[in-house]
Amino acid sequence: MPDERINNAVEFAELKGALKRIEEVIMTIKEKNEEMAGDITKIKEAIYNPDQGIYSRLKELEAWKANMSKVLWIGATGIIGSVGVAIWEVLKNT
Repeated sequence: MPDERINNAVEFAELKGALKRIEEVIMTIKEKNEEMAGDITKIKEAIYNPDQGIYSRLKELEAWKANMSKVLWIGATGIIGSVGVAIWEVLKNT
């Protein structure tokens, strides 16, 4: 009977230690989960912020690209037209 009580006490102490370790692991997971939630909130803010987010920057870049494309086409048309007029003048005068 005393051996059984000692074995039970040892098993109880081991179980208590195991439960304590599980509790520590769960607390660590909880802390990491809260940290990740904060990081995800920051990422969402960086992406979706209407003034400074990635989407607003992308829209600005696409608008700039469209405007620059128009400017390049106008410039190219002007250059080609000028070259055409110059060739015409050379051929006309000869």
